[in-house]
Amino acid sequence: MKNALKVLQLKARHQVYTSLSGHNLSLLHGEGYDFSALREYQIGDDIRKIHWIISAKQSKPYIKELHVSRELSVVVAALMDGNLYFAKGNDKQKKIAEIAAILGYTCEEQGDLFSGFCYAQEKNTYTPPTKQLYSIEKFVKTLFETTLLHTSIDYQASVKNLFNRIHKPSLLFILSDFLEDIDLSYLAQKHELIAIVVRDKEEDSPKQLGEVTLTSPKYSGVTETYFGKHSKAKYLDNLQAHDLKLLKHFAKHNIRHIKIRTDDNVISKLLLLFT
Repeated sequence: MKNALKVLQLKARHQVYTSLSGHNLSLLHGEGYDFSALREYQIGDDIRKIHWIISAKQSKPYIKELHVSRELSVVVAALMDGNLYFAKGNDKQKKIAEIAAILGYTCEEQGDLFSGFCYAQEKNTYTPPTKQLYSIEKFVKTLFETTLLHTSIDYQASVKNLFNRIHKPSLLFILSDFLEDIDLSYLAQKHELIAIVVRDKEEDSPKQLGEVTLTSPKYSGVTETYFGKHSKAKYLDNLQAHDLKLLKHFAKHNIRHIKIRTDDNVISKLLLLFT
């Protein structure tokens, strides 16, 4: 286990210092995050800066003006339960740890503040704002080693807790497989929000298994079933409907997102955020 974690960390550090060189996380946001004042919308303003709640109350659009922030506040929050315990290698959990490591090492290299939240059934873990490599790697270790089988979390309670805990407007990454319904609208009003959807390729494109015994990763139940052509089609229809609802939610609240599968190169996917 320790060797596997060390390999993951070394791989992440190598990629940050090579492939991500010259790509600053500050490029992911506009003028900064320190709130200054509200003013009426003017032609040519970035519509992403519209404060929709105030605009609705005033019946005309208002813009959030921000001071330039020299020091970027980066928050990585992982929502972790049995849903991530998928396939033999438990690859979704490992991929989330790898993504967090890459984001953390990038902050350390660029001198930005890094904070980490791990929401799990056994224990919620918080890493206060830091620039220290030790604290970042300790957070990654927590994500890598947290017991997930037969665990569940309250997603909305976790989001509410996150909203109350992060006081400074930040660049906030939410890491999850997003297979549960979740409302990120309040977080999106306060922070620059990027959702990273982590899935296994077998979840998006399952095989026809025939007679099979399925064990719930969140609960202890076991189901004997037949997963054939019709079952696969029904599963994919439900997944497509769920993901369509999720994408509409992201679009409505200006939440940028990216999907990273367990067999994807993380750096290549993250670089898409800079384009």
